[in-house]
Amino acid sequence: MKSDNIKKGLERAPHRSLLKAVGLTDEEMSLPFIGVVNSWNEIIPGHIHLDKLSEAVKAGIRMSGGVPFEFNTIGVCDGIAMGHNGMKNSLPSREIIADSIELMVEAHQFDGMVMIPTCDKIVPGHLMAAGRLDIPTIVVTGGPMMPGIVADEPRDVISLFEAVGARQNGKITDRELKNLEDCSCCGAGSCAGLFTANTMACVTEALGLSLPGCGTAHAVDAKKVRIAKHSGMKIIELVEKGITARSIVTEKSLDNAIRIDMAIGGSTNTALHLPAIALEYGLTLPLIRFDEISKETPHLINLRPGGDRFLMDFERAGGVPAIQERLRSKLFMDTLTVTGKNIDENLKDYIIINPRANKEIIASLDSPVHAEGGIAVLVGSLAPDGSVIKQTAVSRQMLKHSGPARVFESEEQAMAAIMAKKIKSGDCLVIRYEGPKGGPGMREMLSPTAAIAGMGLIDSVALITDGRFSGGTRGPCIGHVSPEAAQGGPIALVREGDIIEIDIPGGILNLKISTEELDKRRKAWKPPAPKVTKGYLARYQKLVGPADKGAVIL
Repeated sequence: MKSDNIKKGLERAPHRSLLKAVGLTDEEMSLPFIGVVNSWNEIIPGHIHLDKLSEAVKAGIRMSGGVPFEFNTIGVCDGIAMGHNGMKNSLPSREIIADSIELMVEAHQFDGMVMIPTCDKIVPGHLMAAGRLDIPTIVVTGGPMMPGIVADEPRDVISLFEAVGARQNGKITDRELKNLEDCSCCGAGSCAGLFTANTMACVTEALGLSLPGCGTAHAVDAKKVRIAKHSGMKIIELVEKGITARSIVTEKSLDNAIRIDMAIGGSTNTALHLPAIALEYGLTLPLIRFDEISKETPHLINLRPGGDRFLMDFERAGGVPAIQERLRSKLFMDTLTVTGKNIDENLKDYIIINPRANKEIIASLDSPVHAEGGIAVLVGSLAPDGSVIKQTAVSRQMLKHSGPARVFESEEQAMAAIMAKKIKSGDCLVIRYEGPKGGPGMREMLSPTAAIAGMGLIDSVALITDGRFSGGTRGPCIGHVSPEAAQGGPIALVREGDIIEIDIPGGILNLKISTEELDKRRKAWKPPAPKVTKGYLARYQKLVGPADKGAVIL
C-alpha cells in the first residue's frame, strides 16, 4: 500500500507516533488510508451539507476496513461572485483546488480518496487532481437544490437574475421581485437547473467516477447519503483491486461523457473543463470533438435554462442511467466505472422506478427534443480557434443572425448599457478583454445575459465574448472566443457598427470586414496593460493558456 511509506518499518516510528497523536491505533496501521476530500464551507448553498455526506463516506470506509482522513478544499460560489470583480477568482480557483489536493495526497501518501465536491469549478478541480494523482478515487457530488415555489411555479436562481431585467423594464413589481428573492433558492444543493454544477455532476457519473445515480440524487434526499456510504465502502475494493482514476477515464469514457452532456443539453463550461481534465489524465481533447459528437447525438431532455424541466424531473425519470440506456447504441458500453463493472453491467442492475416519468420526460432517439446535441462550436474570422454556444437554448429565429457590433471593454460597461436601455433589437453585443488572460479569470456573464432576457430581447440580441457564460444562460450567447482580445485575437479588432455574422447550423462566426482592413487594424493594435499586478491573479494571468485548450496553467 502507498501509505506504507508513512507507517511501516523501524524508521517510521516517528511518523506512527504522530498518527497516534490524532487517535490512530496499532490495529489501524495495517489498514488502507483513505483521503476524504471535502469542499464543505458555510457560504456556498451547494456545500453547506457536505459535512453530513462526509460523515456517511467515513462510515462506509470504516465498515469496509479502511481508515478515513478528512481534509478540505476551497470553493467559490459562482452565483454570489457573479457580476462583479469577485467572478475573476472563480475559474482560477479550479487550479488552486487541484494543486492543493495534489499536495495533501502526495504529502500524506493516501492509498485512495473519496472526493466530495458540488459546484462549478470545484468539481472540475477535484477531477483534475484525480487524474494527476492516479490513485483509486470515487467522487460523491453533493446534489442539486430543490426548486423553490413562487406564485405556484417552480423557480431557481436564474429566475432572480432575469427578474432584475424584468423589474428594470417595469414588467414586475418590487413585491414580486422580493418574493422571488425570498423563495427561489430554498436550501442546500447546487442550483436547481442543468447549469454548470449539475452538468459537471452528470458528466462525472458519465465518466464512470461516481456510483450510478449520484449525479441527479438531490442534496436533501436520503438517497444521497446512501450513495455516500456505498462510495466509502466501494473505495476499499478499488484499492484492493488497484483500479485507479486513469483506469476509468480514457478516450472512450471522455467520448461517453461528452455524448451524455450533448444529450442532456449541458453547460458550455464543459467545453472548458473537460479538455483541462483530459490533460491531467494524459489525454488530448480538442474543442472540435464537442461539435463532432454533438452533430451525431440527439438532445433528449429539455431542462432549465433551455427548457422548463428541473433536475428533480431528470431524477424522477431515472437520471444519467436512463440517458445511458437511451443512448446504448451510441456509447462505449465496455468502459470501466467505479463500481468495478462496465456501463453495460451497471445498466443490467438498473431499474426504472418511475416508468411514466421516464417516457414523458426523456425523449426517444426517434423523436428527440432537437436533432443535435446541446453545444455547437463556431469558427470563423472572429473566432479562428473556435467559440462555443448552447445551441439548444437558442430560439429558431436566432440560429442565423447578422447585426451591428456594440463593443464593450468589460462586463460592467455592457451591463450599464443594458440597464440604461441602450441596446436595441438586432444588436450584437461584443464584450471583450474578459478572457483567461484579459479578465483575468474569464468571468461568466450571467448578469448581462439574464438582464437581456428579462427585458424581452433574448430572441433579438446576440452576445459574444472571450469570457464565459453561466450554465444558466439561454439565448444566442457565444463565449470562449479564441484567440482572446488580450492576445490580439480578432475580437480585439472589432469596431462599433461592424457587421457580425452568426450561423449556428453552419458553425460560423464571422466579422464582416475585408482581410486588408483586419490586417490594418491588427498592425495598429497594442496590448493593454495588465488589469492586476499583484497576488494570485497576477501569476495566473501570466501562466494561463487559451480557452480552446481548457484555460489551464501551462
